[in-house]
Order: sequence, then C-alpha cells, then structure tokens
Amino acid sequence: MEMFASAVEIASAVRGKVISPVEVLDACLAQVDKLNPELNAVIWRNDEEVRAEAQALADAIVSGVVEPGPFAGVPIPVKDLTSVEGWPITYGSNGAPPGTSSEGDLVSENLRAAGFLLCGRTNTPEFGTITVTENDRYGITRNPWDPHRSPGGSSGGAAAAVAAGMFPLAHGSDGGGSIRIPASCCGLVGLKPSRGRVAARVPGWLGMSTEGALCRTVADAAAVLDCISGPDPLSWDNAPAPERPFAAEVGVSPGRLRFALCVTSALGIAIDPAPLAAVEAAGRLLEGLGHEVVIVEEDVFDPVAIGPFLNVVNTGYADYPDVDWTKVEPYNAAGYAAGQAVNGLSVVRSLHELRLSSRQVVARWGRDFDVLVTPTITIEPPVAGAVLAEIHAHPEAPPATALAMVAFTAAYNITGQPAVSLPLYWSEAGLPVGVQFVGGPWQESLLIRIASQLEEASPWSDRRAPVSSS
Repeated sequence: MEMFASAVEIASAVRGKVISPVEVLDACLAQVDKLNPELNAVIWRNDEEVRAEAQALADAIVSGVVEPGPFAGVPIPVKDLTSVEGWPITYGSNGAPPGTSSEGDLVSENLRAAGFLLCGRTNTPEFGTITVTENDRYGITRNPWDPHRSPGGSSGGAAAAVAAGMFPLAHGSDGGGSIRIPASCCGLVGLKPSRGRVAARVPGWLGMSTEGALCRTVADAAAVLDCISGPDPLSWDNAPAPERPFAAEVGVSPGRLRFALCVTSALGIAIDPAPLAAVEAAGRLLEGLGHEVVIVEEDVFDPVAIGPFLNVVNTGYADYPDVDWTKVEPYNAAGYAAGQAVNGLSVVRSLHELRLSSRQVVARWGRDFDVLVTPTITIEPPVAGAVLAEIHAHPEAPPATALAMVAFTAAYNITGQPAVSLPLYWSEAGLPVGVQFVGGPWQESLLIRIASQLEEASPWSDRRAPVSSS
C-alpha cells in the first residue's frame, strides 16, 4: 500500500477488493513500529484486537455478507481525550483513573459505524489544555518535519502520526485551536466544525470544544465530516443540515468571494515573518483565482472575551470527576483550583458575555466580507519541550508561546464558527506554515469549496516530511 494514499482512495480500494483491510492495517502498524520511537505520536495500541476486526471485515467483504461502510478497512487512531468503549483513557495524565470506558463518545461510535478500524491512541497534553503535545506521563511528541520541533497541540499526536505516514488520517478535537494548530505545524488540513455540527453527549468546555480529524487532503476532511456529523435528536444544540453531503462540495466552484486578510492580533502579539508571508501569499493566490481581497487593519476578535473564556476553560475540569488532582501537572492543578473558585453565577455571567460578544463578531460575515483569512499561529512550530518547561516554571499564567499559538484560533471556538487551516506555505527552514480560513455560521460547505480550489491551485499532498522517508 502506498503510505500516503488518501483515506478515500484506501476505502475505495478495500471496497473494490483491490487490497484487504488486513494489508492496510499491517502497513500502518509497520510505519508505527518504524517511526513512533522517534516521534512518540502513538501512546497506546490495540494491535491484537484491531487485527481480529480487520480479518473479520476482510472475510465479510469477500463473502459479500455486508455492505462496507464509506471508510471500511481504513485504520484511524483516537486522541487520548475521547472515550472508546472498552478502551482505557488517561487524558495524558498521571492522575487519570484506571480501568476502561463503559461507553464511547458519540464521535468514536460514528467513526466505527462508518467502517473505520479504531487503531490505538495518540498523545495529547494533559487534559488538552496547552498548545503543544507534551506531558509528564508519556513525554514529548515530535514533529515529523523536524523532530526538534513540536507538532503543536492538543491533537499533536494525531497530526504527527498523519504527517509521518503512519495513518492516512487521525481523530482530533479542538477547544481553542487544537485541530488547526497541529495542522499548521505538520502541513495538514485541519477543519474545525461549527458548534453543534458533531454531536456529543456533553460537549467539552460548555460547547466551545468540538471533534474532527487531521487529514492530508480536503476530500478526506469533507468525507470524514459527513460520517461524524448530523442532527442528534437527544442533543441540546444541532447545526442545520447541509444542503448536500460535504464530500459533494469538493471541486465545486465557490464563486467570486470577498476575502478579508487580518494580520493584526487583538492580543497585541507580533507575527513572525513566515506566518505573515503565508497570509500574504494566500492573498495573492486568492486574487489570482478572481476573488476580491481586502486588508482588515484590526482583529475582529474582542479581547474582552478572554476572561469569560478562561472561566469556561477552568470550570471545564469538572468534565473529569474521577481524576486524582494530587497527581496532575502543576498548571492543571492551578487551573482546577481556579475553576473551583468560580461560582455558578460567574459561569452564567461568563456565558452571557461570550454570547453577546460573539454576536458583534459574527455580524461581520456577509456584511463586511465573506471569509476571514488569518495566520493559524503567529510563530513557526516551537522547540519540542520548551512550552511544557515554560508552563511548569510559571503554572499560574499562560505561557507567552502558547498565547502566540492561539491568538487567531480560540475566538472561533467562542463564536462557534467553522474554520480550517490549510498548508499553503513552507518557511525557509522547511517547516509548514498554515493559513486559517474562517467561514460564517455553519458554512463548512463553503470552506470545503474554497479549500479544494486552493488545493488544486497550490497542491500540498505530495510533500513529504523528512522523518516519513528516513
């Protein structure tokens, strides 16, 4: 099997009996054996169990007794923040409870229903609360483009595994940029769906967090979204259904649009030359495709939302009731203590303020522009291990490096808008630099059209990280 084939291509080959699920799985696991000792992307494996599932699926396909799902036979690892029935889950923490999950989160159930072979767990920072994938339990995950650098976080294990060619795609989640940031650091497509698009029994961070995937192609990102999204009659919040499947939007012209480029951070954070050049190059590419491009001098994000957002994040530790808080890392212990100090009235007031602030932000889409374009992160991927050391030294405050990585992403977890990071630029050091595209409410279909147009105009999927070919 070609190790950088897309998930859509692999699934088609499995359905056509060109390759068996067992062969696909064995090829992926061989890459994990080869590359994971250096990258530390995968931290738990279920090889025996998943091989049995692959063999059973192969037998069923040959006999014709089942209709294969859209991704039947495609292996996918699951981030260590999302439960899978019968699997252990540690949240990257020494304080995690023992045992296994009695039920899976809805996203893992939907992935299994689509035919994916759920295959091991990827690393994450403890509880997913920082922008790199480093923790005291499993250690540092490294970037396949340069192992001295971080793949970002919190879905950094997922991104490193995909960029290295261990898997064609990987599950991830995004509460402040945790899909888009590692996509930028690792040269991948990272789509954060709208709030309510991907159902959860209890959405993380009071609805600020959502589930998704790290992919190499836009077609994979769209097809996976079709599998994990959809109305949930038991949920409090549901995004409106798309007019047609997201996969059908790939290759469809988005029409002439108004793109607003913003390279001014509301937090006053300077942008490094490579991310700045990436946005400028994206603007030229969009103009060449016939779109209108303007510069927005001020960030659309209102920094007054930072305090209420942090209240939501800190009270989000309530999502982990069985954790031994005496064994967690210092910055999460500080966050847990801060969450305990927030009373119920403050949480309600924080959500009230975030909703009002969001209305002012979101009103600009369709009025001032159609799509906002920003750096995904304001720096190149940081040195591996640096951010964890930085935050351990001062656990009471967010490290400057982490703030530089979320300056343009967290706002759209607050507003609930869809956003995607695309690998449109590589720095002089040979590192990928993502560009973020933010759509209006529930406009994943438009973002997929734009992303596929840009993918055709400036292809990236043939680029290979050095570690993947070592």
